[in-house]
Amino acid sequence: DAAATGRAGPPPDVLGSACAVIADLRDIRSLNASARGTTAVESFFVREEFLCFSAGLSPIDALRGGAAVHAYGRAIADQLRACVEALRPGQRLILRMLDLRSNDAAHITGEATVPSEPNPDMGLHGTRWLLRSAAYPEALHVMLDTLRAQLGAQAGLVHLSAPFLTDAEEFAKLRPHLGLSTETPLSAFIETPAAVHATSDICAAGADELFVGTKDLVQFYLAADRSNHLVADSYRTRHPAVLDGLRRVIEDARGTGTPTRVFALGADLRYYLDRLPTPTGYMMCVSELRHVLRPSDRAA
Repeated sequence: DAAATGRAGPPPDVLGSACAVIADLRDIRSLNASARGTTAVESFFVREEFLCFSAGLSPIDALRGGAAVHAYGRAIADQLRACVEALRPGQRLILRMLDLRSNDAAHITGEATVPSEPNPDMGLHGTRWLLRSAAYPEALHVMLDTLRAQLGAQAGLVHLSAPFLTDAEEFAKLRPHLGLSTETPLSAFIETPAAVHATSDICAAGADELFVGTKDLVQFYLAADRSNHLVADSYRTRHPAVLDGLRRVIEDARGTGTPTRVFALGADLRYYLDRLPTPTGYMMCVSELRHVLRPSDRAA
């Protein structure tokens, strides 16, 4: 990093249209409280399961059916409304729709039965789970209707993102399954090698923008579990195959005119900047993004 090499860290403007990956409302408020944050951060990216944690929800239990489905949709809408109200002009919020791996779901589920899977990372979750859920589309519409009733036109600041996507066929099925109009923004989260190679087709299928999740992408490219310390040496965010995949997504998306944002760890940002085509913007966790923005905050 910059401190170790004596080299200056990258200036904030290299992040492009920066996206902050947040855990909850406090992250929006803390970034927007800084002078630089109000202009540098164009969007905030939040996982639906994090909103569940904030609201004390057990999503798998709630989505079994009945009145609990509507209560779930309203509760998520309340979380999103508070986030939207904390946005600055020109900012928006991207909701990565529910993506619970079975091992995580088992820890927060009290009533529903969660199937045991030998490899949850490659199991029934993400878009493939959404496409099988009969209750989630109902909950999603309750959420969207509640937001429109509470926020009016500002409800349009909430955009949806399809998680853990394999190919264009999956993406093309998702919008009609969820009952979403073509006017509803729907982006694609690229985090599997298959999705990397389907980038152009996913864009052609109607993805409004792309978000590249390098954490999962690295482990799938290199067959190295990112949570297994025994293979930590094999989990390399700068591996040539990973760089080739990132380059392919950026270039293919650029060819279709689709905005693309790439997730980067702070330690990798300069490396990516020097070796990759320029995406629309970079995504970073709040703590690391704050570090990039800090010099400008001091100057302010």
